[in-house]
Amino acid sequence: MEKEILLLEKQTLSPDFWDDNRRAQEVLRRISELKDTLTTYNKLLNDAVDLRNLLDLASEEDDEALFAEAVLELEGLNQEFEELELSILFTGDNDRNNAIVSLHAGAGGTDAQDWAEMLMRMYMRWAENNMDGQELWDLVPGEEAGIKSATILIKGRHAYGKMKAEHGVHRLVRVSPFDSSGRRHTSFAQVSVMPELPDEVDIQINSDDIRIDTYRSSGAGGQHVNKTDSAVRITHLPTGIVVQCQNDRSQRSNKLTAMKLLRARLFDFRSREHEENIKKLKGEQKEIAWGNQIRSYVLNPFSLVKDHRTGIEAGNVEAVLGGEINQFIIGYLQQK
Repeated sequence: MEKEILLLEKQTLSPDFWDDNRRAQEVLRRISELKDTLTTYNKLLNDAVDLRNLLDLASEEDDEALFAEAVLELEGLNQEFEELELSILFTGDNDRNNAIVSLHAGAGGTDAQDWAEMLMRMYMRWAENNMDGQELWDLVPGEEAGIKSATILIKGRHAYGKMKAEHGVHRLVRVSPFDSSGRRHTSFAQVSVMPELPDEVDIQINSDDIRIDTYRSSGAGGQHVNKTDSAVRITHLPTGIVVQCQNDRSQRSNKLTAMKLLRARLFDFRSREHEENIKKLKGEQKEIAWGNQIRSYVLNPFSLVKDHRTGIEAGNVEAVLGGEINQFIIGYLQQK
């Protein structure tokens, strides 16, 4: 780690370092992250030495209260080391960024739309409990229940680095609440994850290349909904990429958010021209159906969540759907 810091700092001394502003910013961010990690590591080492001395003292004096205090400190220290180990796994250029998460109902009709909404709530709860919160950018409700699609922003350090573990097809098996005969149904939903881009990332968007349409919001919003054309849809004509936002009552605010989403989509689109960037940023897009799922959630005839990439399983499906997905995220990152 110290060697990498020295090599990167050597790059900053080059006369042409600032010729590529984007690359320069990435190098400086990487140096800052490495120094923070090194500082934390050295602090934990010192804390470990202090704790060892405390344990020795408790043993010598046969002091149960002191020993109990040391055990509590040990548990906290182990947790800090685990968090440090996890942070070291974030090596991608965009891992530190906020995450833009899009959900789309797949095969399964109304059940799939309900499943997509269940996943959206799962990620929102995870974000509230583990990150700096979330924002709902767009939502297209289902015809009978659930959602056809939604886009949320998950905020916090390494949000993208963590959430990219969730990219892929998610499968649900349960007795359908929409089937009067009580049969089991299998439903699918696609989760796509992209990094929110910092302002210094240069994504050129020509005003002549976009078409902006406004329409009335279709989501929840009380008396305000459907009274004004506050929702915004932007089409990028050269690529056919379409983004939309209707989370705010202000058309201007929705337009700004839609432009952020368009920048992220264009960045992802252009990155897919290079196979390595496909794997790092988004992964291969697969059909939202049987055989392509990364994780299965079974509610009937037994309760089980299984990640097919890592083999990690959890029996408490309700807890997982309530946002307890860290074990799957960590397992994926450690495997990578």
